[in-house]
Amino acid sequence: TNRDVFAFFMDKGWLSIQVFLLRQSTVIKREAALFPCYGTPEDELLSFIMQFYQEQNHILPKEILVPEGIDTELLAETLETTVRIPKRGNKKSMLDLATTNSELALNEKFLLIERSKHKTVGAIQELSEALGIAYIETIEAFDHSNIQGTNPVSAMVVYKDGKPERKAYRKYKIKTVEGSHEFATTQEVIRRRYTRLLREQKPLPDLILMDGGKIQVRAAKEVLEDELGLVIPVAGMVKDNKHRTASLLFNDELVELDPRSQAFHLVQRIQDEVHRFAITFHRQVRGKNSFSSQLDQVEGVGPKTRTKVLKHFKTMKRMREADLEEFQKLGIPLKVAENIKESFSSEVPK
Repeated sequence: TNRDVFAFFMDKGWLSIQVFLLRQSTVIKREAALFPCYGTPEDELLSFIMQFYQEQNHILPKEILVPEGIDTELLAETLETTVRIPKRGNKKSMLDLATTNSELALNEKFLLIERSKHKTVGAIQELSEALGIAYIETIEAFDHSNIQGTNPVSAMVVYKDGKPERKAYRKYKIKTVEGSHEFATTQEVIRRRYTRLLREQKPLPDLILMDGGKIQVRAAKEVLEDELGLVIPVAGMVKDNKHRTASLLFNDELVELDPRSQAFHLVQRIQDEVHRFAITFHRQVRGKNSFSSQLDQVEGVGPKTRTKVLKHFKTMKRMREADLEEFQKLGIPLKVAENIKESFSSEVPK
């Protein structure tokens, strides 16, 4: 049987994922991913698997093996293939091996992080010199995410002295823009962020990075300078044909960074981080909106009932696992509760 094996290991807020692609009982390919984890590792792995097949053009196997804690019903329903949690035998051994590889990969990552800690200040100094700015203590970077203009969101990450300040990260649901409008979306987010900092009299960053080129930089500077009277350096992270930062657009000029320099690698880390943060947030918003939309189709569910269900259960998985009595405790009539359970129930494909 053609099957794919997914396993993970999490430590210190980082998630390591290993994928084994088995064909005719032989591992023909291995893939790996390492990134900061903002939710539970099980939810992150679930999202990763769905994206793995939907956005990377991987061929679905006849069977997928996953570790304990994964919503196999939802995964099987979404991907329309068999999903199993192996308990013993060769399948369990293969899953254990993938888990071990995940731990080894993450430990290697931590070693590299430790070795590079002393380089963060040097990276900031190099970047400051390249842009002609005094020491850049704080950087705030923004990225937008939407799929064909739906559920548009933005995200911001903060780096201080070359290190991520995850407690300062912010998420934004776009309120005033419909569809995919890069200029207007940038202006809304920049306006909301720095109007608030001024109102609360909090420190401003030394540099703003936009995950885009001229459009986003111009939009940000219009709000900062013309509306708010602020002079904060803004640079665009210009990408190459591999979607990696190749240079910075600063003061209408391209500033090339030496690919071997610490400044170059710092900017790439920031770009990867803000992009990952925005994509993760967008998946969460899209999932909640899908949940809400499906509830709207259930007979007897009005705005008040929908709000009760979303607020109490939060996820489809929790709602599927609840009994009718839990619905009734929310003041939902038995018949409506039965309609909801029936609408969201489905069998796992065999």
